[in-house]
Amino acid sequence: MADLNTDVRYLKGIGEKKALALNKLGVFSLYDLISFFPRKYEDRSRFTPIASAMDGESVCIQALAADNPRLSHIRRGMDLVKLRAVDDSGSVDITFFNQPYAKENIRRGESYNFFGRIEFKGGRRSMVNPVYEPGDRAGMVTGRIVPVYRLSAGLNQRSIMQAVRQALDDCLDSLPDVLPEDVRLRCRLSQARYAYKNIHFPPDFEALELARRRLIFEELFVLSCALGRMHRRRSDDEGIRLRPLDLEQFWSSLPFRPTAAQLRAVSQAAEDMCSGGVMNRLVQGDVGSGKTLVAAALIWLCAENGYMSAFMAPTEILAQQHYDTLSSMLSPFGLKVGRLTGSLGAKEKRQVKAQLQQGRLDLVVGTHALFSQDVEYDKLALVVTDEQHRFGVNQRSALINKGSRPHVLVMSATPIPRTLALIIYGDLDISVIDQLPPGRQKVDTFAVDESYRARLNSFIRKQVREGRQVFVVCPMVEENEELNIKLKSAQEHAAQLSALFPDLKVACIHGKMKAKDKEATMAAFVSGEIQILVSTTVIEVGVDVPNASLMIVENADRFGLSQLHQLRGRVGRGKHKSYCVLVSNNDSPEVKARLNIMCKTGDGFKISEEDLRLRGPGDFFGSRQHGLPEMHVADLGADVNVLQLAQEESRRLLENDPQLELPEHRALRQRVDKLYEANSAGFN
Repeated sequence: MADLNTDVRYLKGIGEKKALALNKLGVFSLYDLISFFPRKYEDRSRFTPIASAMDGESVCIQALAADNPRLSHIRRGMDLVKLRAVDDSGSVDITFFNQPYAKENIRRGESYNFFGRIEFKGGRRSMVNPVYEPGDRAGMVTGRIVPVYRLSAGLNQRSIMQAVRQALDDCLDSLPDVLPEDVRLRCRLSQARYAYKNIHFPPDFEALELARRRLIFEELFVLSCALGRMHRRRSDDEGIRLRPLDLEQFWSSLPFRPTAAQLRAVSQAAEDMCSGGVMNRLVQGDVGSGKTLVAAALIWLCAENGYMSAFMAPTEILAQQHYDTLSSMLSPFGLKVGRLTGSLGAKEKRQVKAQLQQGRLDLVVGTHALFSQDVEYDKLALVVTDEQHRFGVNQRSALINKGSRPHVLVMSATPIPRTLALIIYGDLDISVIDQLPPGRQKVDTFAVDESYRARLNSFIRKQVREGRQVFVVCPMVEENEELNIKLKSAQEHAAQLSALFPDLKVACIHGKMKAKDKEATMAAFVSGEIQILVSTTVIEVGVDVPNASLMIVENADRFGLSQLHQLRGRVGRGKHKSYCVLVSNNDSPEVKARLNIMCKTGDGFKISEEDLRLRGPGDFFGSRQHGLPEMHVADLGADVNVLQLAQEESRRLLENDPQLELPEHRALRQRVDKLYEANSAGFN
């Protein structure tokens, strides 16, 4: 008897080859198979008279085979089967390419259901390679709402549908309901068996929506419970208890007054660090909101308590910038700041490592070199990571493991809607810096098309003549002739600008360059040796060039709003009036509306909310290094209301049963444990 753990290869019609193809899709067991949800649906429940079918429309028709199918061998590897089908309203010519068996399957005078795309030429309708089945045996691929699945080589839609139907028949009755009954009833959700059956084979769209809502809630609820359990476990960990201090000693040393948002973030973090538990906190703020100052205050608090801190940046140039900034903030207190990066000479590295081991530094700023195997820390109390998602989870864990449960502060300049942040950073407490320091420049933003190119080039010349520098961002590294759309490539555009401005220094930087060459080019731009820097999005985060006053983004429609906002944040960091120009020839109303949002607001959180609504969460993180498990049915952009409900219910449940130990929560605990197991790297 098959159960949820039965290997898919034991299903009828699934041999070794198809099983391997399913394995490539992440399907190994019958449970995996019934959890392999369709990516979309085709409504084949309604039949259209042939004469009413419009050109280019995909329709279901009920028609009689008016003649016997004719098989023609055109050439080697090319067979055609042709026939004419009719109904009361008209006729359609049907052609099958390389499906010789259609000649035997379709018989003159018998009724069939065909689904395919109608083409209308010379007064005749035609259909190429439709799916079909006998009219008296309809219901598998026509006459119903049909699921459409992701495929891999060796599989087709029909074989997956048959396998899923068989798996549901075999094990649906043994499917446990992971939602506690009180949660399910309170949230008005269907039972698990109903949901799994109707997500695959819904009789109508109402049943499909009921199934989707249940499964979306279930997925987000399980994830929220997993993150909530982890957060509680970490909160219960015993950490380094710092002695509370009057932070006014630190604030009074600054030449400016911090914003209320900065003061609030520091107060929240300091309370964590003095509580006796382990702080795990995300400080999230817009570009230029002053997150580094928050880190500096906490580093000072650790140093005054006799402990040291480590600050990890994703690149050498960012590490250097943070080293300079933090040194200037902390030097009035006599704190010793060191730097450890891959480019340091062997002698310098040995000296810094010795100072760390002997506890002679209050702070070390560096890159991944900070967690090298031979680096040892004395009394490490605080680990700060800048732009967390630029590091792999294992890299962060390696640095944290250098100490004895140090406090962790994560800084991110990528504004994320709070609902999404609670999932992505579900194991962290969150502080939001929603104010910019006084004097921060507003960047005027314009969306233009290619007709403005001459004026734009004149504006570049004007900015450089006034002593400023210019960023130009392109979506591609080099030309790709395989793409039908003409996109600006960084290398090609840099060459064009060099020819256009022969008296100026133009350089190009992109992700395919060696790290050493990228760092050297970026350093030359920071120092002012380069006037125009053409780049891909490698300059998106963090680099501080106060003299840069113009950001030009080519093919701006190819970027998400949050990414455009990050790019815009590279200018307006000094005393000079700054500008961002978004160039796009895409005249779609949706694209124009999207780019217009950038022109109207500089608020990163408003932009991120709009980006989440329009594009979903993918744009916030280009890779999955953040450790967020892959969503199978939920859409974090569209399902925000369900997400909030799932989070509220998970908090309510964990307050009463923090470890999910009650008998009625057994199935939920097993699912949470399975999620931990499948995403062990992300849940470090």
